[in-house]
Amino acid sequence: MVKRGVGVWPLVSRETLGTFKIFSVRRESLLSPRTGRPHPFYVLECPDWVNVIPLTDRNEVVLVRQFRAGTRAVTLEIPGGGVEAHDGSALAAIRRELREETGHAARSWKRLGVVHPNPAFQTNRCTTYLARGCRPVGDLKPDAGEDLAVECVPLRSIPGLIRSREITHSLVIAAFHFLSLAR
Repeated sequence: MVKRGVGVWPLVSRETLGTFKIFSVRRESLLSPRTGRPHPFYVLECPDWVNVIPLTDRNEVVLVRQFRAGTRAVTLEIPGGGVEAHDGSALAAIRRELREETGHAARSWKRLGVVHPNPAFQTNRCTTYLARGCRPVGDLKPDAGEDLAVECVPLRSIPGLIRSREITHSLVIAAFHFLSLAR
């Protein structure tokens, strides 16, 4: 394999095109070191995200089934969401999300890993946690744009749910990969 030096492209100009609830869009002109010419890019400025593999003492994963507007389909996922300013940390954010989306709390927490959801045009990271000893502690508190159903499935069933395309969310699949590396 031949390696070539690749560097960071210098910023020529930046313009914010729109700011929305969960992201802003900007156009950037970056200078190609190879050609010496500017090239336009569109970037989504997104807050960091978190997700969690919540395990009960029976080694079941607490999953959520919900409608996703992007694919106009109902998906099976692990709980997750955005890190909000008032959270203070990714761990605080995922504790909040677990409680809101599933009504569960956990006995212990472990950080499994971090990915960039799509570095081609997104600025954020997604941190995955493992939560052990999950148990129901109250009602769900979904956001206005969420309708959630909680399902507990044996951890050993997850590979089959991914193979059968019951679980298709890339960040969920990455989370289970992190879990496989931690064992």
